[in-house]
Amino acid sequence: MSIVSVMIRLLFVLLGTSLLLAPVRAQGPDPALSRALQTVYLQWRTAMIQKNLAGWRAVTASHRQIAIRNRILSERRNFVATLFNLPVAPPDTRKLKLLDIKVKGVTANAYFFGPVDFGVEGAQPPDNLLVLSFAQERGGWKYDTADYVNLAAIPNARKELAAGRLTALDRPEFAPKGEVERPMVALRGPAKYITKVYVYCPGREVQVSVNKVSRHLFQNAKEAEIVIGGAKDGRNELQFGIKTLPGGQDSEPMTIRIYLLSEVQGVKPIKIFQYQVEEKGKVKPYGTEFFNVTPDIVKRLRGGR
Repeated sequence: MSIVSVMIRLLFVLLGTSLLLAPVRAQGPDPALSRALQTVYLQWRTAMIQKNLAGWRAVTASHRQIAIRNRILSERRNFVATLFNLPVAPPDTRKLKLLDIKVKGVTANAYFFGPVDFGVEGAQPPDNLLVLSFAQERGGWKYDTADYVNLAAIPNARKELAAGRLTALDRPEFAPKGEVERPMVALRGPAKYITKVYVYCPGREVQVSVNKVSRHLFQNAKEAEIVIGGAKDGRNELQFGIKTLPGGQDSEPMTIRIYLLSEVQGVKPIKIFQYQVEEKGKVKPYGTEFFNVTPDIVKRLRGGR
């Protein structure tokens, strides 16, 4: 997952094939809060476009700064170069309609509707939904993340939002979280080894923690995530918790794996841990396992035999 996915996560959520009609809300978002949030986002956008690190730090939530830096260092990449290496431009919210703002605890979400333009040459973006998330700190509101919701498959939702009927925004996935999740660690330098956790868990939720630092949540997934801090020489700890999701059969196969990724061209990832259950096999609801990064594995990782 690239750094873009941290800042602009592409969510294609199912809102339903139809929406109940609701009266148009008579009162819009609070003007002062609206100005504050829009100003912060546009300052963040300008900093990203101008590759202004000081400007980015000034308006980005502190927990998000740590999370982004952790990810880049765990991938053993240059922080500044990777941070500003965006394949698309952050959209300009001044060209969109602000539908609503919701506040919960120290978090707020702003909901924009219209042609969300990522600056792709020749593209004519249709009306879609952009949800910006913010966190309140001592210095005021700071930018956190953005979710882009493509409404192409659900045109009724697009029509309802265009008419000012905001029922779709009441769904739990669009609500502000109320609190921010602080990273377990703030890395000072690059991880020694690029490490990924891979999980295949149809019908299940799997939580994984590596070395009590890198936490991961997978739901009905087949995907891999970077391990924050990477694996370390010698013994490493992996904790997991597994539960069946609604609709799951509790008989599906599942896998948890840890891979080390080489920086030497042509060297394939090395699988150093696996917990696998075949179809209809018995799954442990939780457990603590260990894997070792040995000198022999390091030699293979560096292209030796």
